[in-house]
Amino acid sequence: MLPTSHNTQQVKRINVELVKNTLRSMGVGTKASIANLTKLSVATCGTILNELLQTGEIIDLGPDESSGGRPASRYQFNADYASVLCLIIRTEGGIHSITHTYANLNGEMADEQTLILDEINVTVVEDLIASLIETHHNVQAIGIGIPGVAHNGVIGICDVSELAGQPLGPRLKEQYDDVEVVIGNDMNLTVYGLYNQQQFEEEKNFAVVTFPENHFPGAGFIIDGRPLTGNTQFGGEVSFLPFGVSREEQLRMLKTTEGLQELVVQTLVSIIAIINPAAIVVTGDTMDPSMRDGLTKGCLDHLIPQEHMPELIIQRDTRREYVTGLVAVTLESLTYRIQVIEKQW
Repeated sequence: MLPTSHNTQQVKRINVELVKNTLRSMGVGTKASIANLTKLSVATCGTILNELLQTGEIIDLGPDESSGGRPASRYQFNADYASVLCLIIRTEGGIHSITHTYANLNGEMADEQTLILDEINVTVVEDLIASLIETHHNVQAIGIGIPGVAHNGVIGICDVSELAGQPLGPRLKEQYDDVEVVIGNDMNLTVYGLYNQQQFEEEKNFAVVTFPENHFPGAGFIIDGRPLTGNTQFGGEVSFLPFGVSREEQLRMLKTTEGLQELVVQTLVSIIAIINPAAIVVTGDTMDPSMRDGLTKGCLDHLIPQEHMPELIIQRDTRREYVTGLVAVTLESLTYRIQVIEKQW
């Protein structure tokens, strides 16, 4: 990796992001307290705070009368300065639906609704977004979760056949040039929501694998705290693991108790051997918490050492974690981030 050169504009954007995130976590802060936490100079913090006041991204709450000497102005992050619009596209049991919600900059959601539709195609999605953006304040990002994969905004494999192969992301960017657009795989977004829910003390490897009724399984991974999507967003398509049976036979096996157990165990063993996760959450209509002991035994019977066996969690319904993951990723698209790597080993 080539060394990163930070020009003046990059440094300023990093500092602005640092001040906003610090104030968001503090709740209320003064120029001096923000400078103390960010390690930026008081003068730099003052300049940034003045700019954020002008844009409306922070609020001046007035002087802190409780402090001795000259009262310092108190500032608060304005979570309602802008919002993000999130849509989750589903097809389950022949029923097509789109769930949409808004979230402010703190991730607080409102106005969640689900529409049942006869069909879902690009026009349906675009028309819905157009009507929703008109009715809400300052939407700065659109996040869309799909039962499929998308690369650079172009949808590839997708359970909603009308969306497969469609350049939905580029089309939306043409219509909303100043709005960030994120299109993500349902499993990758769910795993991100579930990972954040675990509240690990340090970054971990983590996996979610789902076995929905009448569909192929899928998975999502977090490696050292970062989502793993793969070179072309194909990471997690565990139905392509070498089970030694045709895809048609795989679907048949998933409908029987013995076949399901066998395929789940083989999938878990593969994940454990490759990424050694701290925990795996198994989800889907076909799963039941009573299966946990049998799946654990199956992995151990496949010679996974006990000390490398992750915590196994079975949770059928992950719809809430899917939404929170999508909101988190959509909000992150608004931040300026630069990765600094100190060493490789």
